Amino acid sequence: MKKIILSMTIAPFMLISCNGSGTETVSNQTETDSTTFVGTEQKIQTVEFESLDSLLITANLYEKDPSFPLIVLCHQAKFCKYEYAGIAERFNDLGFNCLAIDQRSGGPIADQRNETWLRAVEAQKPTDYLDAEQDIVAAINYGYTKYNRPVILLGSSYSSTLCIYQAIENENVSAVVAFSPGNYFAPERGDLIEKMISFEKPFFLTAANEEMPFVRELVLGRQRNDQQVVFSPEGEGMHGARVLWPTQQDGEEYWTALEKFLEKLKSPPPAEEPVQ
Repeated sequence: MKKIILSMTIAPFMLISCNGSGTETVSNQTETDSTTFVGTEQKIQTVEFESLDSLLITANLYEKDPSFPLIVLCHQAKFCKYEYAGIAERFNDLGFNCLAIDQRSGGPIADQRNETWLRAVEAQKPTDYLDAEQDIVAAINYGYTKYNRPVILLGSSYSSTLCIYQAIENENVSAVVAFSPGNYFAPERGDLIEKMISFEKPFFLTAANEEMPFVRELVLGRQRNDQQVVFSPEGEGMHGARVLWPTQQDGEEYWTALEKFLEKLKSPPPAEEPVQ
């Protein structure tokens, strides 16, 4: 087993929308080797399954207990599944399994490759933000099939917006957590502010302090219940889910609010039908 230490500084980037979507199909899947991260004995299983256009997706499966709910973790632009190294293990301790995926719109972190992006480039497939939505749908399908229950989606930056669309439209999603979402894809996917008005599932929306006006805009014109949270940090915060990385400044206030939200999502798996 190899050990991985992540130490990096990421520059801010501009979010630009693009065209792209997919048609749902059945995903093939395989399971391969495991990796151990520094500071934890948790084993991470590498899994692979097909996207909607048959591109092979690589993901890290952090399974603590098969009975736990699953959080599908989607990274931000120019990143990969290792955005969630150190984060997924903490979700495990909170009572959740995690599936951190490589999306085709992304790149490496430190020396960790984005396998899905590399395959897409080699196959000359488009790798813009909306092209990655089909990868998220495939991950939802994989998680729903494996655990026989709807999944929780967690997105970072561009993927957080795609996760909200999927949470609204996909019955196999039970709740959504979105770090730094926005109405970026309205021309291609529809006005997210309008779609959110009638959205009834649990959600947790947050961002860096300076980004919060764009987040609050998404819930204009609607009433929220106690499972629909818009969290505004007191500190400066940070763009995307990397604010949850260990030792990040202001990270613990995000964790405190998120843990309170997730606690309400711990429901038992659906009961099996009795054998006649």
